[in-house]
Amino acid sequence: MSQQQKITYTTIGSSEEFHQEFDKAVEDVKKNFGKLYPNMIGGVASKNERTAAIKSPIDTRIVLGYNQQATKDEATKAVDLAHSAFPAWRGLGWRERVEILEKAADAIQRRKYELSAIMSYEAGKNRLESMGEVEESADLIRYYCHNMKENDGYAKPMDRVSANEKTLSVLVPYGVWGVIAPFNFPLALSTGMVAGALVTGNTVVFKPSHDTPIIGYALYEVLREGGVPADVIHFVAGSGSEVGQTLVEHPKTQGIAFTGSYQVGMHIYKSFSSRYPKPVVVEMGGKNPVVVAPSADLDAATDGVMRSAFGFGGQKCSACSRAYLLPGVKEQFVHKLLDKTKAIQMGNPLRREVFLGPVINESARKNYEKYIQQIKEAGGEILTGGMVRKDGEFGHGFYVEPTIALMKDNNNELFYEEMFLPILLVTEVKSLDEAIELSNRAIYGLTAGIFSREEKEVNQFLNSIEAGVTYVNRRGGATTGAWPGVNPFGGWKASGSTGPAALGPYYLIKFLREQSRTVVEG
Repeated sequence: MSQQQKITYTTIGSSEEFHQEFDKAVEDVKKNFGKLYPNMIGGVASKNERTAAIKSPIDTRIVLGYNQQATKDEATKAVDLAHSAFPAWRGLGWRERVEILEKAADAIQRRKYELSAIMSYEAGKNRLESMGEVEESADLIRYYCHNMKENDGYAKPMDRVSANEKTLSVLVPYGVWGVIAPFNFPLALSTGMVAGALVTGNTVVFKPSHDTPIIGYALYEVLREGGVPADVIHFVAGSGSEVGQTLVEHPKTQGIAFTGSYQVGMHIYKSFSSRYPKPVVVEMGGKNPVVVAPSADLDAATDGVMRSAFGFGGQKCSACSRAYLLPGVKEQFVHKLLDKTKAIQMGNPLRREVFLGPVINESARKNYEKYIQQIKEAGGEILTGGMVRKDGEFGHGFYVEPTIALMKDNNNELFYEEMFLPILLVTEVKSLDEAIELSNRAIYGLTAGIFSREEKEVNQFLNSIEAGVTYVNRRGGATTGAWPGVNPFGGWKASGSTGPAALGPYYLIKFLREQSRTVVEG
């Protein structure tokens, strides 16, 4: 097969060859429908009587497979085994761990069409978004391996205060990490957290989202294929209240990496360190604004906002969910955005022409109906969308229309509540100062964007906005589309734990603690 352009989250189109390979992978994935996906503890399939059907949000009549729901005892056993394996994995050395993880990245690359097809079926992503996520997952591993090499395993000679003393600062792993993953980026976010823990010498018990356990199981497979030992990585699927809570409460769990809701993330953050401080790496969502100024290129602005607001149905922690329009912008911006939004192809995301597939589950569909009603009650005007689709091909999945609502009250509580749906609130403001002030009122601070060709406006925005990830005039995604080694990705305030961001040069430090080693010579 010829060399193909790498697909990322900002990719708009692809080759005929890509589509043919993807279509072939879809047919291959169908052959595994109905398969049982067990928990994997110590490399052994752990089966019990609790089995759940995994249905596609595209069409709930499609049973993708069945997965075992781990018990508290199984989760406990996984942590105990990971604890026992830690000394050997730590002692293996960072160079050997890097070699193993790089082989896992190669395995992801080899299986990228299969993994993309699984994700489209299980999460409802369109084919370009699914492939972008698979490519990101491989790049995440390679980038974190690069970080280890670049920092020589995080060992740094220090100065001397006496001639016969030599001191070394070494960053060392903690032990067992529980990794609790979300449904919206079930491969990339899982890979980033798991790889960050593993490459630094920690062992991992991995719990995927209950909505996307098959792609989680596939991640476990590629890690094992790369050579990660069976007692170093464990796969336990099930509920957060049972499996996730067991990982949090187990005394041998030394760190937690979590991506998900603010409510669950804060519960973990507050409860995990009971006897002494232990690290919690949490990413908890966003309510991400974009500001559009009169000097903006409105074609670029409406492209960027449309893609960020409605890509994967707004089910991204970085999704653009509120737009603040400066004076003189509204009429043209709204007209162009409506045209582009109405042109979105909805439907089965396995089809090449479809941009917007279903939301993840019935709960999300009900939330959509709830928020549409609240917008109307708040005096909002639905400019387009606002309907649940149940006609024709939409009848057996969770399909909702991309929605733009014009709000007169630009301080309504809906501007500050994360919806995680294809709903964009648009409002006018009097000035850039007001736009920034309203943006910063949210408890979240993940991503933010501005479209302006005035340097003064851009600098004011960048220096005042309370967000960990910022974009200026980004047509490919006003608030979305971060990539490993390119755009560090981490939130401020309620969007996540402070400090180094994922995808960036300092992320691995979160999985390490410093030890000072002073040796007297002679």
